[in-house]
Amino acid sequence: MIKNILNRTAITVFSIASTYLTAQEKNSISEVWTADQGKNFRNPILYADYSDPDVIRVGDDYYMTASSFNEAPGLPILHSKDMVNWKLVNYALPDVLPHEHFSTPKRGDGVWAPSIRFHQGEFYIYWGDPDFGIYRVKTKDPLGAWEKPVLVMEGKGLIDSCPFWDEDGSAYLVHGWAGSRAGVKSLLSINKMNSEGTKVLDKGVHVFDGHDAHPTVEGPKLYKRNGYYYIFAPAGGVATGWQLVLRSKNIYGPYEEKIVLEQGSTKINGPHQGAWVDTPSGEDWFYHFQDVDTYGRIVHLQPMKWEKDWPVMGIDTDKNGIGEPVSSYKKPNVGKSYPIVTPPETDEFDGEKLNLQWQWSANENIVWSSQLPGQKFLRLFSMKVPEGEKNLWNVPQFINPKIPGSEFYSINES
Repeated sequence: MIKNILNRTAITVFSIASTYLTAQEKNSISEVWTADQGKNFRNPILYADYSDPDVIRVGDDYYMTASSFNEAPGLPILHSKDMVNWKLVNYALPDVLPHEHFSTPKRGDGVWAPSIRFHQGEFYIYWGDPDFGIYRVKTKDPLGAWEKPVLVMEGKGLIDSCPFWDEDGSAYLVHGWAGSRAGVKSLLSINKMNSEGTKVLDKGVHVFDGHDAHPTVEGPKLYKRNGYYYIFAPAGGVATGWQLVLRSKNIYGPYEEKIVLEQGSTKINGPHQGAWVDTPSGEDWFYHFQDVDTYGRIVHLQPMKWEKDWPVMGIDTDKNGIGEPVSSYKKPNVGKSYPIVTPPETDEFDGEKLNLQWQWSANENIVWSSQLPGQKFLRLFSMKVPEGEKNLWNVPQFINPKIPGSEFYSINES
């Protein structure tokens, strides 16, 4: 076991080696939690902190991203063929911007509630940084390099952004507001964008005010179906809220409103923001997260259907017109079966770089660690803690994976 104790003046060098798989070379299967139960699945789909998940389907492939806040690399990219088994395949953001600002931990800041979209052969991700504005990255290959971020809309309190391209080519951006920075929240607003999606063209229009019935409405996702514009947005708070859906024949409203998913009698609190996704066979599904305190925000999958042009999520067990989350259900019909795979939890450190599960608390500095081919260990260098700092949580050279479940074990060898 590692016995070294780090303190402000420590100069000890230590290395870690673990009996781990190499995620880049083979699929990993969790020893803690797997959602795939054969013909059925169980929730959560991902028992790890993939906060504010957004998902799209491109052909027969599904891609997910999630909030990464101050951690680097950021914007995780996960891939699935069956909506249940997910593999961590990439990050869209090598460093969090502005680079110098995030050279030290800014806990809870940074990348908030991203949206991933596919438009004219390219993948786009938009996200809001509550202190700097709304950014965008794009690529033709989600497993490859993503272009450098573009600041689409500068300002404080701009969060939870989602792009939308209409049939006539018009581009829009819907977003929420962070009360801690903007001084106001519970509002959803829409801006017109240029067709490239690189900048907004106007000051924006408020399209929904949730102060009376839906406080803290946020995380909007904009879709179009059967002539209706839909905004899927959670309200009521991360741990205590519900899923709200708005619809209108005009993108600027007025919008009708309906609560479509709530905790009800289940143990799945929230349920908070996520994504509507369909299958090639015509099924509809909804991803969302559940806040579980220390373990983060874990990802659930709910069946979804349409009634009178309103989505119905989960199962309406009490017949009040509002769905409740399921704990298990039959797997989506994607035409065939696929092997079980989960995000990696282990690492032998036998490659030329860290496996994908590792993230730093700030933008990485090359002097923090060393990993050479053939060594089969990662060497971490002890650094002087910032003056006056008493909590290692606020030290930038803090590296960690996600907690893989409510019960797990850790083995480290030195």
